[in-house]
Amino acid sequence: MNSVQQEVDERSNLTNSNKFELLLFRLGVDDTSGNSELYGINVFKIREIVAMPTVTAVAGSEPHMLGVVNLRGQIIPVMDLPGIVGVKPKTGLNIMLVTEFARTTQAFAVESVDEIVRLDWSQVLSAEGSHGGGMVTSIARVDGDVQNTRLAQVLDVETILRNLTPSDGKEIDETAVGRLPLKPGTFILAADDSVVARNLIERGLEAMHAPFVMMKTGKEAWDKLNHIAEGCKAEGIPVEDRVALVLTDLEMPEMDGFTLTRLVKQDARFSKIPVVIHSSLSGKTNEDHVKGVGADAYVAKFVAEELAETIRNVLTK
Repeated sequence: MNSVQQEVDERSNLTNSNKFELLLFRLGVDDTSGNSELYGINVFKIREIVAMPTVTAVAGSEPHMLGVVNLRGQIIPVMDLPGIVGVKPKTGLNIMLVTEFARTTQAFAVESVDEIVRLDWSQVLSAEGSHGGGMVTSIARVDGDVQNTRLAQVLDVETILRNLTPSDGKEIDETAVGRLPLKPGTFILAADDSVVARNLIERGLEAMHAPFVMMKTGKEAWDKLNHIAEGCKAEGIPVEDRVALVLTDLEMPEMDGFTLTRLVKQDARFSKIPVVIHSSLSGKTNEDHVKGVGADAYVAKFVAEELAETIRNVLTK
């Protein structure tokens, strides 16, 4: 029991050191390269890993939606991850990854699971601009910055899920979200590595009539904040006269949201700037981590009305 508790504590403490754990798995052979590439997903999103059960096909399902399974009394949709990515499993769909994120539970069928590795976010580089079709957020250098390191593609499972189950595309209701009470001349500094998430956040903030500056990683946001601070110092004004609030995701290459929040909260220059964490990593454990690094609030992705309410509450404290 002590060893189990130690493992839990160690995993929780990763959020204090810009580290995380990545589950490595394989999907099958790529037609172009002929290789079976490594893929990864943050362990915090994994509820359990099970041998592939019998799946019940659902009439009229979207392509690559295998069907549903009954797992511990819960009906869970199962997706064909190799089919989505465009590779062919050699030995079949043998493993099911049950995930929890963005308020939902779903499963992804994969060919095999390799291992869980503990990495620093600095080992993970943004994949934006690569030919991943938006499905790959970043590339992890599994063995560090060394020659011939193994490379794992970190999949944007939120984007995959949204592509499989698209919304009706209706616009965000400006009346429902309301206008945010920002001081004149200030803006929200936001950071998220997912193209889909950034688009949703931008649409939401625009509906709230909130000026914003959007960054792709925690490091970019931290560098931007320091640049703004230098400009404010030259003008002789406090930084909060420019930045009303920092809105950050948790999972980001180079620097995660936990580290960004901790840096902001420990720097006297930014002591009056509130930080709201906006993440698909839901659940009490992650919310406890958020409180531990000093964030002013946490809100799960993505409901525009809840995001607006959370930001409004923080700004009017």
